[in-house]
Amino acid sequence: MTSAPSGVGTAGRLHHRTHQALLRLLTALVLAAGALLIPFAHAGTAATETLLSQGKAVTASSTENSVAFPATAAVDGNAGTRWSSAFADPQWIQVDLGASATVSRVVLQWEAAYATGFKLQTSADGTTWTDVYTTTTGTGGTQNLTVNGTGRYVRMYGTARATQYGYSLWEFQVYGTSGTSTGDVELSYQRPAVASSSQDDGNCGGCVPAKVDDQDPATRWATSSTTGWTDPGWIYLDLGATAQIHKVVLQWDPAYASAYRLQVSNDAATWTDIYSTTTGKGFKETLTDLNGRGRYIRMYGTARGTAYGYSLWEFQVYGTGGTPTPPPALPPNPSFPGHLVWSDEFNGANGAAPDASKWTTDPGAGVNNELEYYTTGNKNLYQDGTGNLVIDARKEVTAGSSCPRDPLSGSTTCQYTSGRINTSDHFNFTYGHAEARIKVTGTQGLWPAFWMLGANFKTGTPWPASGEIDIMEHVGKVADSVYSTLHAPAYNGAGGYGSPYTVAGSDFANAFHTYGVDWDSAHMTFYVDGNAFFTVDRTVLETTRGPWVYDHPFYLILNNAVGGDWPGAPDATTVFPQKMLVDYVRVYQ
Repeated sequence: MTSAPSGVGTAGRLHHRTHQALLRLLTALVLAAGALLIPFAHAGTAATETLLSQGKAVTASSTENSVAFPATAAVDGNAGTRWSSAFADPQWIQVDLGASATVSRVVLQWEAAYATGFKLQTSADGTTWTDVYTTTTGTGGTQNLTVNGTGRYVRMYGTARATQYGYSLWEFQVYGTSGTSTGDVELSYQRPAVASSSQDDGNCGGCVPAKVDDQDPATRWATSSTTGWTDPGWIYLDLGATAQIHKVVLQWDPAYASAYRLQVSNDAATWTDIYSTTTGKGFKETLTDLNGRGRYIRMYGTARGTAYGYSLWEFQVYGTGGTPTPPPALPPNPSFPGHLVWSDEFNGANGAAPDASKWTTDPGAGVNNELEYYTTGNKNLYQDGTGNLVIDARKEVTAGSSCPRDPLSGSTTCQYTSGRINTSDHFNFTYGHAEARIKVTGTQGLWPAFWMLGANFKTGTPWPASGEIDIMEHVGKVADSVYSTLHAPAYNGAGGYGSPYTVAGSDFANAFHTYGVDWDSAHMTFYVDGNAFFTVDRTVLETTRGPWVYDHPFYLILNNAVGGDWPGAPDATTVFPQKMLVDYVRVYQ
């Protein structure tokens, strides 16, 4: 649990257009049937055809509501979420496939607000468009359209609406074949790397060349600061043998190159340019349709985007040849909602401690300038005999009376006590659906949370390199909101990537609510009481904030903090004790 995510000081509100219950049910059934049938429709004629659009970067001319109906919902693979535009003509939605592709089919799963007139268009640059399909008699429902086009970008361009509302798509699916050459593999994993300089100090410890191709998005290479950050700065990889290079992925730290070249060489002495730019934007750059040949490949920076040096989280090279070592495979993606794989229903006797086969008590002082001391045993952590875990935050009558001696300071003084438990010694998992039904605490200065931390934190990987997934945080001073946030090296603390869920005029501490997340290799979607309110698209995250560090095991944490940087300290209005109640915690895969 960390400081408040940026951009959440102003309460947000979800707006939903009301639909008749019967229409929603029928639409869901039609979409479910379409999702089952569509993948097989062209199985006999397009054996190599694949779904190219799911989870890719997507933009739109407008959204009816950016929280409820974002453009990303049209390519998330979830037929229960949708994009909806403003109520005007024309409107469009476009997907960036990440590389040039041959497009053979587009599937449009319309909501009731469909297009009678629209075009499907492709583009190489997202600016100049070519029509590959046009109609003025669109029928809505699920349209499975055969097309013949080439481009990196594909757009649905609506020109006439069937209703007074806008254009709305449950799913926008683009099928075809990627422009990546057949047989291309990652050539760069753990290959020797050499750089003009590297950094190893308090600001960037161990930021050496080997970190750039270790497939760890939380470690990086950076040029040295000891002699001042200067131009040029470079790093090259030895691919082990001559290779044909077709694609390069650069995941930049905020210290990026605004101008650089990609170069190849047979001897690491004479270099040939295969790509150059003077308008580098940083973040993640995926460079496709390259045609380079050599044993060595170099990023040669000539102008820095900041006052600092050059720094890369990852430098990935794809093609044929070389002497590649296959990188570790990602875990398989789950199907949602999945099957129950772990749970605790907290059905123990009144006063019983949490199940020690499922939870580890995590005693000690809090972080983020919190004021509580987390105790051992069942003083602040116990089951109530009616199916709930209680995490009891208390103000101690006699300061220090319930606090063990601090091993560093020797002090036994603490004013507040509370409880914190985690599953680190019992259950770690990668991908799935996690949820808990919780009645949070209220009042000024309280900070209850249900969250996850990368399991590598327990083996020495520091925060935030371990990654953190906050499924739910609540601060008593903002009664009507809860928050979901991600933290990683490039975005953490007050700069975490997150969103509030607000029900204006409510108090989340007054009742139980269910907080959950769907998590796979391409996205996370956060829920409150089944309402999806915040989706993190991996592609969008990597191209706007920084690396995705969530492809490894995490463990679950429950705690009820007092004070800290975000909620502030208790005051005269604060009421103690404050009991956080947890009905259950469940994980599905």
